Amino acid sequence: MNSLNPTRDEFAALLEQSFEETELQEGSVVTGKVVAIEKDLAVIDVGLKVEGRIQLKEFGIKGRDGDDAGVSVGDTVEVYLERVENALGEAVLSRDKARREESWIRLEAAFEANEKVSGHIFNQVKGGFTVDLDGAVAFLPRSQVDIRPVRDVQPLMHTPQPFQILKMDKRRGNIVVSRRVVLEETRAEQRSELVQSLEEGQVMEGVVKNITDYGAFVDLGGIDGLLHVTDIAWRRINHPSEVLAIGQTVKVQIIRVNQETHRISLGMKQLEADPWDGIEAKYPVDAKFTGRVTNITDYGAFVELEPGIEGLIHVSEMSWTKKNVHPGKIVSTSQEVEVMILEVDPVKRRISLGLKQTLQNPWEAFAEKFPTGTEVEGEVKNKTEFGLFIGLDGDVDGMVHLSDLDWNRPGEQVIEEYKKGDMVRAQVLDVDMDKERISLGIKQLGGDPFDTAAAGELRKGAIVTCEVLEVKDGGLEAKITDSDITTFIRRADLARERSEQRPERFSVGEKFDARITQFDKKTRRVTASIKALEIAEEKEAVAQYGSSDSGASLGDILGAALNKVRDTDTDTDD
Repeated sequence: MNSLNPTRDEFAALLEQSFEETELQEGSVVTGKVVAIEKDLAVIDVGLKVEGRIQLKEFGIKGRDGDDAGVSVGDTVEVYLERVENALGEAVLSRDKARREESWIRLEAAFEANEKVSGHIFNQVKGGFTVDLDGAVAFLPRSQVDIRPVRDVQPLMHTPQPFQILKMDKRRGNIVVSRRVVLEETRAEQRSELVQSLEEGQVMEGVVKNITDYGAFVDLGGIDGLLHVTDIAWRRINHPSEVLAIGQTVKVQIIRVNQETHRISLGMKQLEADPWDGIEAKYPVDAKFTGRVTNITDYGAFVELEPGIEGLIHVSEMSWTKKNVHPGKIVSTSQEVEVMILEVDPVKRRISLGLKQTLQNPWEAFAEKFPTGTEVEGEVKNKTEFGLFIGLDGDVDGMVHLSDLDWNRPGEQVIEEYKKGDMVRAQVLDVDMDKERISLGIKQLGGDPFDTAAAGELRKGAIVTCEVLEVKDGGLEAKITDSDITTFIRRADLARERSEQRPERFSVGEKFDARITQFDKKTRRVTASIKALEIAEEKEAVAQYGSSDSGASLGDILGAALNKVRDTDTDTDD
């Protein structure tokens, strides 16, 4: 090809190549040469026979060094070619865009390699700060400035420091960076080195950095350890702020170190003598001591016997009589109380205390004051299916069983006559101090009618007068007059003659004579019979007024016997 006289095809190829080169150059970074300095502009030849102008201030690092004129004639610089030619026939160039383009390339490489980049904070915006990454502007969220919230960011402004790129979006021109990630990595390395140098049992000094409900965090010089509230002192501490303050220097002992999680447990009480040593000799069982109530729960109250030594009064050991009452109704926090040592367990570090044991057993006191057989008075506290509960002296209750309400009537019937609040009198039957029970009886106040009856004329074979209480199909319910004893006369015992064995012959309130056929004090059963009385009278009449060979009829004998009885009654009336 003749370079001086190219053919038409060659010329077309050269022209197309020129266009391709021109198209590739636009929107990219190219190398140019400073050919002149005109006031505040630098004239740049980018090799396309077209010159462009760039303000001198673009050659300085804005806001960092204050030197706006960073170039001179003859310098070779990289600029960003926006357009090959504008309306004035000049190339449109930008040094800032070139620098940003170069920075993006470097930042993308660092982002892919997860490497840190250097930059400086130069402005504050909504939600965070802007960071100059050597020409590219990135956003630093406020939460990513430091590990802990920073109140004053001025000391960090305009100071070169490392950042970690969290996100890049070239299309939108967004870069998000973090200073906190870098600090955490550095801190993690320092923590790892420091943790490896720590040993359990080691004593160190630290500074209290934070206080929570469950303990305090202590800075050991680059790493924090947890001082739990239970390890601050041997005595009970409700909140760490009672003995610690932020910024306070404390001496602590390393209790546990977890090399994997870097968690460190600290203790202060371990530097003092253990008050539980020799605890059994100091607090023997059954001995009484005075302590202060430190805490009250649903299941009891804790009492401090000395600093570091606490015992529990279980709710069941607080009162002899108050069984279902919250401990807070019996004792109060900070109250001085006398307690008895019930049990000491040095292994589990537990002391069981009793409050009621320091007071007299009310059942023992009741038994001394009201021995068996004594008559007492009290208020009906409760009615149950098995008896009455009576409130007694000494804040104790006694129970009257259904069987002890009445001698004759069933207890289920008699108990309906009582209601809560009634004042009743009863007799003490028994006091069981181990089971804390007092047995009472109401019927015993009137004496046992069977005892009275047995001491009198009532016995098997005796003739008694009865009064009809109730007429039933099967017989008569009757009461023996001049006594509290009732009896039931069966239909078959109502008469000797079968035709007369009819309950309906009798009416309520009617009196009749009968003979006792059974009197069992043990089973409290009395049986009477009109039939037995008639048979006995017949035998007696036969024995007195006739015999089997006298020829007299039974009617004659009975008639003579009855006449004799009438004559006797008439003489008596006279």
